[in-house]
Amino acid sequence: MTSPAIFAPRSGVLARAADWAIRHPRMFVFLMVLPIVLWLGIVYIGALIALLMQSFFSIDEFSGVVQHEFTLKTYAELLRPSNFAIIARTVAMAAAVTLASAVLAFPMAYFAARYARGKWKALFYIGVMLPLWSSYLVKVYAWKLVLAKEGILTWIFAQLHLSWLLDAVLAIPVVGGNSLSVSYLGTFIVFVYIWLPYMIIPVQAALERVPAPLLEAASDLGATPKQSFRMVLLPLALPGIVAGSIFTFSLTLGDYIIPQIVGSGRLFIGQAVYTQQGTAGNIPLAAAFTVVPIVIMGVYLWGARKMGAFDAL
Repeated sequence: MTSPAIFAPRSGVLARAADWAIRHPRMFVFLMVLPIVLWLGIVYIGALIALLMQSFFSIDEFSGVVQHEFTLKTYAELLRPSNFAIIARTVAMAAAVTLASAVLAFPMAYFAARYARGKWKALFYIGVMLPLWSSYLVKVYAWKLVLAKEGILTWIFAQLHLSWLLDAVLAIPVVGGNSLSVSYLGTFIVFVYIWLPYMIIPVQAALERVPAPLLEAASDLGATPKQSFRMVLLPLALPGIVAGSIFTFSLTLGDYIIPQIVGSGRLFIGQAVYTQQGTAGNIPLAAAFTVVPIVIMGVYLWGARKMGAFDAL
């Protein structure tokens, strides 16, 4: 026999709140979402708006005081050869890192999606995610030691009698420096290592969704492996590649630590923001530099959305 106590009216603040939430589900959802909306609207978006407003101010060249008057003078300063070179250098590095990450990630993601099963797939995920569990700074400083003149990489080249090849690479102005630890090539290597997992996972997720019978059908219709890859596999995996490139491109675009520790001495956008804001005290120019990656990524995300990249996230 059912106990009458089950149907007795509930008392207490929590019980009344639960009853009210059941009777007003939409208002309950609104109250649950409200703190997140306020955080994004006030703290996050509000800070971006304040930053954007700062970029439309200018600094007096004689007194160093910020002039709170609307002007495009600060953005015009970005077109100076020295400042524009910083932007071009950063974008070129971000594009190179993204392309290299995609090339390296695809075969690993394909193997995991097509052949890894059970414990091997778990091992794959652990291997990909394990570098992300260690400290970001520790990894960068470790690579600084690996790439140094006295590091293990230089020692390996010497043991293989390939020191001349390393010297020839470092002599190239585009990638060179005194050693790999203070060169564009060294910066590129560390960037690829740090951000590669962010490319592998989306690509692997996209390849998981490619039906195996499609590749078999292409083979039955006479397509060579190269044609199957170019006409079937790559187009279906492209949203995952674009999704991964959102991470690799944006993270490289705004990074400060890697160019500062392993960099060649020539500034990237992140270093320019720190220099203008902290050393020079030119907050409007620092804000204008910060707006550049936001605009670039806005256009990039719009193009990625058109390619269906968000479906692979």
